[in-house]
Amino acid sequence: MIQGSLVAIVTPMHADGSVDETAFRRLIDWHVEQGTDAIVAVGTTGESATLDEHEHCAAIALAVEQAAGRVPVIAGTGANSTSEAIALTRCALDAGADACLLVTPYYNKPTQEGLYRHHRAVAEAVAIPQILYNVPGRTAVDMLPETVARLAEIDNIVGVKEATGKLDRITRLRELTSQGFAIYSGDDATAREAILLGANGDISVTANVVPAAMHAMCAAALAGDSTRAAELDAPLAGLHRELFAESNPIPVKWALAEMGLIEPGIRLPLTWLSTTYEAQVRAAMKLAGIS
Repeated sequence: MIQGSLVAIVTPMHADGSVDETAFRRLIDWHVEQGTDAIVAVGTTGESATLDEHEHCAAIALAVEQAAGRVPVIAGTGANSTSEAIALTRCALDAGADACLLVTPYYNKPTQEGLYRHHRAVAEAVAIPQILYNVPGRTAVDMLPETVARLAEIDNIVGVKEATGKLDRITRLRELTSQGFAIYSGDDATAREAILLGANGDISVTANVVPAAMHAMCAAALAGDSTRAAELDAPLAGLHRELFAESNPIPVKWALAEMGLIEPGIRLPLTWLSTTYEAQVRAAMKLAGIS
């Protein structure tokens, strides 16, 4: 089981919106050096919704190649079309990804039975470990813990990213699933408490800019050291908040550009961070120790 700080890595882009492969490789190397426990490539933070299938598969392959077995690579392969999700998940398997992360189908608002059948269909079609991803604030559909528990009975559905920020969800998911089923927080602001309640780690936006700090905080929480975890998390609280000042990944890409790690590139319909929010994101970076 993969545990700890799993970065939901951005997809670096040039000013014209094309994927910046050189910067992507550099980011992956940096995360390995900083102690990030796994790379989650081309997830929703990686702007998967605006990459075409060829770009998506190429980015997964690049991440696997650059990680070179140093850390696990989890490929984002979710879609609101079941056939598309299957195709992307096959790409990830062919590329050598360690697992896949599949967001619940967005916009079409399937029922709980529809969610079950969608994820079961992908799992049965592609023999790779799969992690469910529940983020109703972005998808307009909420996969309930009971549905997750049904899906957890399928051998290659091995975990869930729960991004509601509701800590009682973590408790309920742990009650309904075995200890071998991975539960990841998808909400940085509550990740520390989630891990102390039994989650196995955090699939993190904040880790994009402070990978070593997020690794250390998650490690302390996994060790059950609530005092140390709180001490490590306190300077990051501003980042947890301000990296969502506008829609993710707008603020985190701006922060990485400020750090000189990527070019200021993002793909429409997302736009670059409004100047209104620059000061507060910069202040949160300073509080977290980013020069």
